[in-house]
Amino acid sequence: MDTINKQEQSDILVVDKLVKHFPVRSGLFQRVSAWVQAVDKVSFAVKKGETLGMVGESGCGKTTVGRTLLRLVEPTSGNVSFEGRDILKMGPNELKPLRRDMQIIFQDPYASLNPRMPIGESVMEGLQIHKIGHPKERMEIAVNMLKKVGLEDYHARRYPHEFSGGQRQRIGIARALALNPKFIVCDEPVSALDVSIQSQVLNILKDLQSEFGLTYLFIAHNLSVVEHISDRVAVMYLGKMVELTDRDSLYRDPLHPYTKALLSAIPVPHPNVERERTILKGDVPSPLNPPKGCRFHTRCPIAVDKCSQEEPEFKEIKPGHWVACWKA
Repeated sequence: MDTINKQEQSDILVVDKLVKHFPVRSGLFQRVSAWVQAVDKVSFAVKKGETLGMVGESGCGKTTVGRTLLRLVEPTSGNVSFEGRDILKMGPNELKPLRRDMQIIFQDPYASLNPRMPIGESVMEGLQIHKIGHPKERMEIAVNMLKKVGLEDYHARRYPHEFSGGQRQRIGIARALALNPKFIVCDEPVSALDVSIQSQVLNILKDLQSEFGLTYLFIAHNLSVVEHISDRVAVMYLGKMVELTDRDSLYRDPLHPYTKALLSAIPVPHPNVERERTILKGDVPSPLNPPKGCRFHTRCPIAVDKCSQEEPEFKEIKPGHWVACWKA
């Protein structure tokens, strides 16, 4: 993706040919017998102040991309630049201050919270690590963040098990905001919540983005949720990015057959209107041994011989509309 190298001033994050392969070990000596190709040469940029949605089936590599950007998972190769600084070349001393600017909201807030720690202490834990303020100031910041997400000051003294799923997700958002970051990876932050609670959390995220000028990478399965919150949308399949464009173009005129199949699965909220479904045959191939050529060709309804032999280039078909497909 050559244009990624021409970084625009408004790009806060630039990812170029990001690769993450996980080793599979077997035998008595636990030697590496294969590699799981979780993310394979993924390139994209995120503009300052926008929300980039990332969608795809389970196991396509969305979460791995988000965690690798923050170096919670070390990449195999590639380049990640945040505000012009190469994250992957940073040592621990350089990386620690950068953590203040790049945060994550985890998919399961209960698993990410210490059950023995009051949530006020959990929210201000980052402030302690980065030695920001004295204890009283830290607690004031933590309480203020809890109020920003719709909780009260007395909630700071309660423990995670005393909250509902929606409240715990709000706590996760407050914790991510405590260090006043510039960029937040939202890793399926509403997937485990009821629909009514989902809308509340999404509105909180949008309000906070406007107030603090935040930039989001929003990872999700639900295409309706992504349409509601995203400015642009990236579609991933089996470790590869297959389409990237603005929200309106993607939902109005998708170019990749996988994107078309995903969009055809969205229910139409009218009893007399039926959407023409595109039913994909077979299962997603194993990332241990992905198909040659286009990775989607084994399930693609319009595949030709070339699709199984050569991998399509991820290129710009229209202004701002990138796709990897021989038929696009």
